[in-house]
Amino acid sequence: MSEPLLYVSDLSVRYSKRREETIALRDVSFSLGKEIVTIIGPSGSGKSSLLHTLAGIIRPSKGTLQLSGVPLSPRTHQIALVPQQYGLFPWKTVRESIHLPAALGKRIVSSDLQEEILTTLSLTDLLDRYPSELSGGQCQRVALARAFIMKPDLLLLDEAFSALDVATASRSRQLFLELWQRYPTPTLCVTHSPVEATTLSERTLLIGGKPGTLLADHRGATASMLEDELRHLDEVL
Repeated sequence: MSEPLLYVSDLSVRYSKRREETIALRDVSFSLGKEIVTIIGPSGSGKSSLLHTLAGIIRPSKGTLQLSGVPLSPRTHQIALVPQQYGLFPWKTVRESIHLPAALGKRIVSSDLQEEILTTLSLTDLLDRYPSELSGGQCQRVALARAFIMKPDLLLLDEAFSALDVATASRSRQLFLELWQRYPTPTLCVTHSPVEATTLSERTLLIGGKPGTLLADHRGATASMLEDELRHLDEVL
């Protein structure tokens, strides 16, 4: 188990939507080292809200977030978020897409790092294509390349493989894990799949309820154990 780098303490999140206030999360606390941790729970339990709060998209209503000893902030840290639908701009080529975060942050990307990531993800021959010219699996690989080229301090995946067919998702997960082993960083992966949760990580956070709370922090849970817990939550909520 790696030394904790990210500390989430008593995090609560509420926001207004269509003049109605929603309490998404209440008193969530956990720590994260240089490891992959998956997050699973019923729909509407606040999983995506948690990632969006860590990414700086949603402002927490209570609690503290610290990474490497200082308050977590996109202004201070490199935070990469890989969304379910890839987050690619249709008017930008693959080359432009993977360089966008570095360009916005006025950072220089190592050519060796870029070449290794593009080669690993088989993107070298696709650099001048647009998203409309790519398959779902190729779009996913572009999103992963963009995230890893940032050399993020914190990597967030929000159901990043759920839009892919079974075979493509399996291959994309393998490529993600291969890259992560080369460039490890604190990583949180939201998923709806117990099988995916246990494939990506030995540690899984179970979030449930409305508002969402952290119900369990599992190490070594099997997919069937997580399926049973999700089934129970669906029955009682």
